[in-house]
Amino acid sequence: MNAVVLAHGYTAGGRDGARQALKDFWRSVANSAPFSFVPDDMSTPTSITMQSDLPAALKSYLSLVRFFSPHQLNPFDINPLRDILAAQIDFERLRSDCRIKLFIATTQVSTGTLKLFRNRQLTLEVLLASACLPLLHRAVEIDGEAYWDGGLTANPPLFPLLNKCSARDVMVVLLHPQPRTQVPTSASDIWDRLTEMGFSSTFYTELQGVMLAKREAERSWFAFGRLERRLRQLNMHVIESQELMGQLSMHSKMNAHPVFINRLHDEGRNHAESWLGKNSRQLGVRSSFSLAKLFG
Repeated sequence: MNAVVLAHGYTAGGRDGARQALKDFWRSVANSAPFSFVPDDMSTPTSITMQSDLPAALKSYLSLVRFFSPHQLNPFDINPLRDILAAQIDFERLRSDCRIKLFIATTQVSTGTLKLFRNRQLTLEVLLASACLPLLHRAVEIDGEAYWDGGLTANPPLFPLLNKCSARDVMVVLLHPQPRTQVPTSASDIWDRLTEMGFSSTFYTELQGVMLAKREAERSWFAFGRLERRLRQLNMHVIESQELMGQLSMHSKMNAHPVFINRLHDEGRNHAESWLGKNSRQLGVRSSFSLAKLFG
């Protein structure tokens, strides 16, 4: 979702346009959040851990998704994202003018397999499908097929960056703590952790596969195949903040309160600047990512 918003802003107004598009998008999301009406001075604890949690009423609602389907809890299929994206993104312009290669991941419900949509296939329904959480929203139908969030099968997919792109550097931004420092004990926390693991396991498996394949390619004296040459030239970089992400509530990904969104923006920007200060010289030269460091 963010990639498409950024690409649209960049197509319309360069880097400044990309920044503004992302800012406008998240402001709209925050303003449409269920608890956006809560005054900031009533919901601004000093700890980001407290800011990341949800109000009790929303937690209670989320607990119902285990027992009721989206058709029952949301019979009118209300999705604020639909109006936000329709108002802010010119899909025709994206399809015809965007030079940034986009790979939008969805999961085909009938087969349980990954389906990628490219620039010329982008529509409002494709973006809604890519963010369709099965327990919260009805499946999105595209050309007679039903689709759910692509995170179920690839979060995000790495293979298109190897096979369809030529950039030497691949930058990964991790949003899941790895590992979690606390073992969940309540039924709710166990459920949330299982959901989190389901969305991250596919990515970690693919990342391990790419890094191991790169290691094998680098051991050869000569690179004969295109993929082998590509792997030898590939530089992998990972931006992550285990300390910060480990502090956040497991419900934080459902939290779009303006105070919390702004805090995440500031934390993310500071962390990215710190990473660049330490690793910018390695861009285009070598990988700054160690597989052993992430997985132990």
